[in-house]
Amino acid sequence: MASIKQFQVTFDCAEPERVARFWCEVVGYVVPPPPQGFATWDEFDRSLPAERQGSAFVCVDPSGVGPRLFFQRVPEGKVVKNRVHLDVRVGTGLVGDERLAALEAEGARLAALGAVRVRLLPADDDNESCLVMQDIEGNEFCLD
Repeated sequence: MASIKQFQVTFDCAEPERVARFWCEVVGYVVPPPPQGFATWDEFDRSLPAERQGSAFVCVDPSGVGPRLFFQRVPEGKVVKNRVHLDVRVGTGLVGDERLAALEAEGARLAALGAVRVRLLPADDDNESCLVMQDIEGNEFCLD
């Protein structure tokens, strides 16, 4: 049996387009073109039944390599820690003060977009430092 090579990451959220556009900025993704026959995503969205308007949004890796990110509206709010989270790899190969500087710089950039810094996990005997953040709807992710 062949192994699966493509997958998407799905986010449950209250405001799919807003959260998707935030993550586009975080990871350098883009909003794909609207479906054939529609000039814009707004035009496509208005073509849907009222209850489905604004219910989902997508962003993709412009190189086509990374997974598609799918954002879907759900009625309930987030109440507990994520069971899965993204690690945004900004400090790969860096150690010590150089790594901390890279994490802090990216953390400041993302805070300006609405992210919230949660805590710095300092390096220990097994792991390098990592900065825990929350996106604009409170979903945890790490700057690693």
